[in-house]
Amino acid sequence: MTEPAQSPRREPDPAVVDAGDGDGKGIYWVLKNVIVGPPVKRIFRPKIVGAENVPETGPAIIASNHLSYSDWIFMPLVLRRRVTFVAKSDYFTGAGIKGRFQRGFFKGTGQVPIDRSGGSASEGAMRAGMKVLERGELFGIYPEGTRSHDGRLYKGRTGVARLALEAKVPVIPCGVIGTDVVAPPGKIVASFASPTVKFGEPLDFSRYEGMESDRLILRAVTDEIMYKIMELSGQEYIDMYATKAKQLEGRAVTGAPTKVRKSDT
Repeated sequence: MTEPAQSPRREPDPAVVDAGDGDGKGIYWVLKNVIVGPPVKRIFRPKIVGAENVPETGPAIIASNHLSYSDWIFMPLVLRRRVTFVAKSDYFTGAGIKGRFQRGFFKGTGQVPIDRSGGSASEGAMRAGMKVLERGELFGIYPEGTRSHDGRLYKGRTGVARLALEAKVPVIPCGVIGTDVVAPPGKIVASFASPTVKFGEPLDFSRYEGMESDRLILRAVTDEIMYKIMELSGQEYIDMYATKAKQLEGRAVTGAPTKVRKSDT
């Protein structure tokens, strides 16, 4: 009798498996305190509000809005503690000279790759984020999953809620203002304006302990986080995923028919 066919097993992405292990602390310190940090602070003079809301020790998630590639420069720059971020997996798998440079930089500074398509594809990044938190460090994440293309705040994905509940750590909401003026999409630097980084009081979700598999709870927690981010950033909130909004905008420009699936609403 023949054995039933089995679906092929998906091999984990080596970049994801190796991430979140604490690599790059030396490179991170040199970049922040010697090479990048001092000149950036002198030129842009970033402002910080609510620094007292970020604990001096212990694990926590910093959940922020995402306006520009420069967000991950300015936000950790105003803090004393190191913040490990997720970065799109493309930065770890690129080819050629540029690809090797990006891979070396992001992996060397200990950043965590994430597949932005969501679902099971993001499990590796969730595990890596857990490693960061288990070491008692700060883990930075952008719940929108991508940069805002129009300056508005979009619906958050629930990975941040699941990670917070599973790791049993507080979430510190963060609102970044003005980075889209400093470095809008498609430009390295467009203005020398001073961005502002605001940190809100830590959010405690211990009341939901053991409920990390409940989709309604995850959505409620995520929405609470996004509301706090909105209060800090002053952005208009749109109850739609940013990726879907970009698709709809592209179809409106080209005149292509729009199809909205139930999962997108």
